[in-house]
Amino acid sequence: MRYSSTQRRKAVALAADRAAQGRRWLLVAVATACALLMLTWSAAVQARSAPDSFADMVERLLPTVVNIQTRQTIEGGQAEQFEEFFKEFFERRGEGGEPPPQQRRRGSSLGSGFVIDPNGFIVTNHHVIADADEVEVVFSDGTKLDATIVGSDKDTDLALLKVEASQPLPATTWGNSDETRIGDWVVAIGNPFGLGGTVTAGIVSARQRDINAGRYDNFLQTDAAINKGNSGGPMFNLAGEVVGVNTAIFSPSGGSVGIGFATPSSMAKNIIAQLRESGEVRRGWLGVRIQNVTDELAEGLRLDKPRGALVAAVTEGGPAEEAGIQQGDVILEFNGRDVTEMRRLPAMVAETAVGAEVDVTIWRRSAEETVKVKIGELEADQLAAAPSDQRQEEVAPDKMESLGLALGTITPELRTRFELDEDTKGVIITEVEEGGSGAEKGLRPGDVIVEVDQEEVSNPSEVVEKVEKAKSEGYRVVTLLVFRQGDFQWVAVRIDQS
Repeated sequence: MRYSSTQRRKAVALAADRAAQGRRWLLVAVATACALLMLTWSAAVQARSAPDSFADMVERLLPTVVNIQTRQTIEGGQAEQFEEFFKEFFERRGEGGEPPPQQRRRGSSLGSGFVIDPNGFIVTNHHVIADADEVEVVFSDGTKLDATIVGSDKDTDLALLKVEASQPLPATTWGNSDETRIGDWVVAIGNPFGLGGTVTAGIVSARQRDINAGRYDNFLQTDAAINKGNSGGPMFNLAGEVVGVNTAIFSPSGGSVGIGFATPSSMAKNIIAQLRESGEVRRGWLGVRIQNVTDELAEGLRLDKPRGALVAAVTEGGPAEEAGIQQGDVILEFNGRDVTEMRRLPAMVAETAVGAEVDVTIWRRSAEETVKVKIGELEADQLAAAPSDQRQEEVAPDKMESLGLALGTITPELRTRFELDEDTKGVIITEVEEGGSGAEKGLRPGDVIVEVDQEEVSNPSEVVEKVEKAKSEGYRVVTLLVFRQGDFQWVAVRIDQS
């Protein structure tokens, strides 16, 4: 078929028009993609950037933060020094008489706090109001109100106060500290050195800090200036929510050096709710004694990396035993939260409501299992001990060169020699070779090996068999459950390959 010149021109024009339309669509697509990229970049920059000013947020929050003034009667003080002076004076002169009566003086302390309810409930630190006879709350407008102590918790250093106000008070709201990231901006408001209404800003420098303040250490660290008198004050995120209660500082000089610590709101909110409800704190209890999973223990337990909390002992009749948790299990998850290291677990359990049923994921003999545990209540006199049955066999001591140990079955003679209880079972260590792998891990004569790689042993040949099995399978360490003076401990011991 032949086309006329007019038809050819129309065809060329149509093709050119279609090509132009394609280019226009391409340009629109590219422009749209660039715009979206710019918006994403802008949002990211804003997330990382400091606000132009904290003024609007601070203006709204200042009325929610209070100064705490406490007073207490202190016996003695300088009067005790004068009493000793006058006693010596009278004795030296040979005269009778009594020293002046012991004086009583008033002590005072300053701290911070914040309103969490318009009805007058105020959060502060336990150490701010500890031993106080009188507590007075001073608001940002100068109003002073007497406060009563609803309850306090020494373990987490938190306290709850109540004031009676003539009208509803401006109050804060709790934020979620679990969503707070290292590098996020935070604002602290408090009463440093008695200078009420002081505002400082900084970033979250670290999370989950353990500063050896107590068993439930899990602090947020900040470089926002915190000084004496800031204790009990709030740490706000940029949404104006409380994500921490300022509690402690690290300071060789006594002033701020940019290292302050705050109790995270995820913990404080639960504690304060319990204090408000009953005036005391009921903590969850699992009924286990745990230890850290080291690199060597992780290898011996066939874990991919050191994580979780290794169960060294299970309390008889406790929640863990009833749920089927055993000695040697590694608790990897508790109630949907990863147990990244051993010291995280006590706080997780303590924060859980008494009577709640939670899922606990454990590592047992190279496989994960999930059990359901009904949480009990922690009592002061609860002991994490697991009694054992006893088996005895008369076997002569064996040398175990790969671990640098001499082993024996528990006999009446060895029981007396090493002062073992009648119900102690396992394989006793009778000698430890100097410089051997057992000595490197602190094993000593009198220690009792209860399990090897999470399997019970009752005589030396079983220990040798299990160690040789691990060695033949290419493992460099074995895990021993060791009983010493009433306590259990897991020890990862290097296998001598020679």
